[in-house]
Amino acid sequence: MKLRRRQRERLILLLQYAVFAAVVAAVLSAADWGRLREAFFRTDIIASMFPRVIVVALRNTVVYTVAAFAFGLILGTVLALMRLSRVAPYRWVATAYIELFRGLPALLVLFLVGYGIPIAFPDREIPGGVIGQVAIGLGLTAAAYMAETIRAGIQAVPKGQMEAARTLGMSYLTAMRTIIIPQAFRIVIPPLTNELILLTKDSSLAYLLGVTAQTIEITKMGRDTLNDMVNATPLLVAGLTYLLITLPLSQVVRRLELRYAKAR
Repeated sequence: MKLRRRQRERLILLLQYAVFAAVVAAVLSAADWGRLREAFFRTDIIASMFPRVIVVALRNTVVYTVAAFAFGLILGTVLALMRLSRVAPYRWVATAYIELFRGLPALLVLFLVGYGIPIAFPDREIPGGVIGQVAIGLGLTAAAYMAETIRAGIQAVPKGQMEAARTLGMSYLTAMRTIIIPQAFRIVIPPLTNELILLTKDSSLAYLLGVTAQTIEITKMGRDTLNDMVNATPLLVAGLTYLLITLPLSQVVRRLELRYAKAR
């Protein structure tokens, strides 16, 4: 009996679901749930980590992320404008910076900021202590990526907007500040939010700076508890705590992308 095209498609879809269900069932039946529970779901260890993992570690992670994002956003905007400048040296400097910091690992940049600056300037300290060091270290790298994102957003604004502003007597800087840049940021909000998610995870590198009990972040706390308890449960708690930040941000990105698509 020859099947119609739609019937064949339904049959293929059902077979794919059946294969997926069989694979999941095989994995679930093969797993040693007793050992998994003992290794990852120790309720006594989970209880011992609360509320400190939320009050201290999660709070510090959010502070590090926001500080680095703010620094990177300001510097990235300046770099984007320099890339678009008619002054050739500005373009050269911005291009060199972007290529350099996009090629360097964030870990190396953070290490250089935390230990290189104190050696180079022994009589000066970075304001804010660990928070300032993390903000600058992660922000320097993030700025390189944000600059290209913001530059693309500025170039996506129709050129007629600038021409109309100049016709009305606005200066170039005034038109950029009041018309072009606000429209560009509406375009690049989704990718900038993705950068915020990446910075949230990169904040785990703060341990390089020798964090204390008051400046500890999620990953460092999870690793310290892992070493004390000799159990993997703290890793699960740390992962779930990161998801408290990243999952809402991911939903925001999806909603913004849908809204922007509808607006277009």
